[in-house]
Amino acid sequence: MILRRVFRAVIVAAALTAASPAGAQVGKSVTIVDANFATEKELAAVPHLTPATIKAILDRRPFASITDLDTLLSQSLKREQLTELYGRLFVHLNLNTATREQILLIPNAGPRMAHEFEEYRPYKALAQFHREIDKYVDDKELARLEQYVFVPIDLNTASDADILTIPGLGNRMLHEFKEYRPYKAMEQFRREIGKYVDKREVARLERYVTIN
Repeated sequence: MILRRVFRAVIVAAALTAASPAGAQVGKSVTIVDANFATEKELAAVPHLTPATIKAILDRRPFASITDLDTLLSQSLKREQLTELYGRLFVHLNLNTATREQILLIPNAGPRMAHEFEEYRPYKALAQFHREIDKYVDDKELARLEQYVFVPIDLNTASDADILTIPGLGNRMLHEFKEYRPYKAMEQFRREIGKYVDKREVARLERYVTIN
């Protein structure tokens, strides 16, 4: 039994390495799209979203957290509708700071899995999440849960591949992230990146980064 689990862990690790950029810190999408970057066409394919709700989402973006999106959608949708919707649309959760209430917005996560998410904090890498949560679920469920979460990257040491896992971040902003290294404080990041995007977008990007 132990040997089978060790062998399975090796196979899972190899598969994850092959499927994701080296050091990726944002879960790879399986069924969901990021609410901050979904196109109007993608939003139209999400269950329970009306044209009026889609317009509201587009007008309110970027959402700083899943809580902000949930607050907006709760005005017109019931909880069971939201649960179905969150199987297709979400805002990533920081594994180290997400509240119990936010974790429970992941469809079918449940209190037990929310406890496991919290149990292994602080997460230093997404690979740690793979290793720990793999103890409780199969490969398919692990991949499903992973797509909802991220571990912040270190602004001063993150590789290009790490940085490019941040949703919506392309090569131009990758250059700007690296241009101002070394960062000594988050206020420096806000000031420098604020030259290129507005305050709300700076706040969204800040969720994905840290300075160690």
